[in-house]
Amino acid sequence: MQQQLNVSRENFDDWLVPTYAPASFVLVRGEGSWLWDQEGKDYVDFAGGIAVNALGHAHPQVKKTLVEQADKVWHLGNGYTNEPVLRLAKQLIDATFAEKVFFCNSGAEANEAALKLARLYGHKEGGNKSEIIAFKNAFHGRTLFTVTAGGQPKYSEDFAPLPQDITHLPFNDLAAVADHISDRTCAVIVEPIQGEGGVVPADASFLQGLRELCDKHGALLIFDEVQTGVGRTGELYAYQGYGVVPDILTTAKALGGGFPIGAMLTLDKYGVLFQPGTHGTTYGGNPLATAVAGTVLSMINTPEVLNGVQKRHQWFIDGLKRINEQYQVFSEVRGAGLLLGAVMSERFNGQAKQLNTLAAEEGLIALIAGPNVLRFAPSLIISGADIEEGLNRLERAVKRLCA
Repeated sequence: MQQQLNVSRENFDDWLVPTYAPASFVLVRGEGSWLWDQEGKDYVDFAGGIAVNALGHAHPQVKKTLVEQADKVWHLGNGYTNEPVLRLAKQLIDATFAEKVFFCNSGAEANEAALKLARLYGHKEGGNKSEIIAFKNAFHGRTLFTVTAGGQPKYSEDFAPLPQDITHLPFNDLAAVADHISDRTCAVIVEPIQGEGGVVPADASFLQGLRELCDKHGALLIFDEVQTGVGRTGELYAYQGYGVVPDILTTAKALGGGFPIGAMLTLDKYGVLFQPGTHGTTYGGNPLATAVAGTVLSMINTPEVLNGVQKRHQWFIDGLKRINEQYQVFSEVRGAGLLLGAVMSERFNGQAKQLNTLAAEEGLIALIAGPNVLRFAPSLIISGADIEEGLNRLERAVKRLCA
């Protein structure tokens, strides 16, 4: 038996490619909305693994499903199907507009599939129908195609030449889209709430207008719900709250509750354009991931959990307002459900990362969304007591920032 190697934060710099700059501590255990590091220090988790751990850490029902499936079959080649993937596909179809599902391993892969399907659709339609309209400050993943579709040059400019015929327009500016879209456009891809871009919600009229423009010009409307999906906004998917139905929807993050999985949802008439050999993935739709996701989805897609997200949203808003009344550290709090962004006020412009570091020192795990937004994406079932404790720790960090 291999001897357990003692490791520390310093080993990251020695052994891992430095694509991240992790915190100074190493987390070793989680339960519910709590985490513990190597030193035994506890933290309230308001980050949720970046909107992933929708049922918290080590939820007993999810763990039970994983263990049960691990005793059956873990992986099969894609020349075979399996029971968990079929059940999960039916769950998603029954709960959404979709008629066909493609499973993969991440949000980036789901968006890659969506963009490839859109281009394939455009080619089938004939002519030069290949343009994809995306939006400035968007984020759709880290593959070359998705990082190009994302409207943040800092993530793509070092990897040129980039995929062509992708146009970036201002978010929430319907007039700009109307002026540009044409019969050359094969798709419009949009986040109902820009997550990495600062937790900026789309206006309902903007999304409705995109739907109408796509219909007019024969373009597919793609909703990237990687971060907003699976209960995060208080709806199973954000499009349901907006009342605007896309042609393609991508989902990941919370779908597996911490186990890697992604999916692209679409209609029959588009889904059948992918035929054997057109697109694929080795691990996508594997029995372990889809079994876990089936349990996660069934637990979240209930009135109790979805209505509870709205209740918890208000608890956060009230608590942040209380802190801000004393310290005036935020100019606004925006978002929906349990995807919230607290925008730093002018006095503290650009100090979101500093506040997040102080919060961690006080025992709170949160996120940032750019240099000026502190972001929260906790468990959808986090208790009121844990919210209160986390906000108390945040207040101590705010007090230190203001000192």
